Amino acid sequence: MSESLRTDLHEANRLSWNAATLAHNSHKGDQAAFFRAGGSTLFPEELELLGPLAGRMLVHLQCNAGQDTLSLARLGAVATGVDISDEAIDFARRLSAESGVPATFERADVYAWLAETADGGRRFDLAFSSYGAVCWLTDLDAWARGIARILAPGGRFVLVEFHPAAMMYDENLRLRFPYSSREPIEVQEGVGDYVAGSGEGLIAGEQTDGAQDFRNPYRSYEIQWGTAEVAQALIGAGLRIETLREWTYSNGWSPFRGMRAEPGRRFRMPDGYPDLPLMYGVSARLEG
Repeated sequence: MSESLRTDLHEANRLSWNAATLAHNSHKGDQAAFFRAGGSTLFPEELELLGPLAGRMLVHLQCNAGQDTLSLARLGAVATGVDISDEAIDFARRLSAESGVPATFERADVYAWLAETADGGRRFDLAFSSYGAVCWLTDLDAWARGIARILAPGGRFVLVEFHPAAMMYDENLRLRFPYSSREPIEVQEGVGDYVAGSGEGLIAGEQTDGAQDFRNPYRSYEIQWGTAEVAQALIGAGLRIETLREWTYSNGWSPFRGMRAEPGRRFRMPDGYPDLPLMYGVSARLEG
């Protein structure tokens, strides 16, 4: 395993995510009923990049509490979700059982899981990661190499992520962070209750009040990775980038005060501000 991995930070983030996950899911009502009724939490951008899913062996890396994983499984993928948070994986397993949507969920640090899975000979047609995943990675090259090792020949990796240009600003659109930090940024307040802040944007089904005035007792650590750094890591791991896109809107998440809501749980920059890239997407293939 890479010597540059900061597993101490991964562990700190696990604790912060455990606390935050309880708050996040408290706002989402009866999610099992939502899935039993045919609900999906996916957006068009990731579905377009993923392509046909029926019968595909798919791993959802850093899957959080499993809602997107189950949505992918409902579309026919043989889905495995992986996340470092104990609370997230416990919830995902319960949600799968209660909704009747089959998927496998495994709790692990993504780096350890990639290494163990590759060494064990398991291979996937598709690997997928999305929305607030890259900032928790402490070694992009090791991550990309790990993904390449668990893909079957011709398999693809798809990423839909919030744009690092947008992550430079705080909620009041004041410049606060570097575009690319390479070094961890300590967040004293830890993972926040961004689900409550985005309201219906991040809740595809029933919305409930849930946790009030959540304060995370555990700090967290993030790294700002630029889009070129992500792309180059994938290229360096032997993946061929087929698609690279940017979007001037945000799916589900309202990052700044005064964001303009649009249909489909989409947000654009506030009135009076120029467009800023708020998301990007990558599709990369392992040549067989």
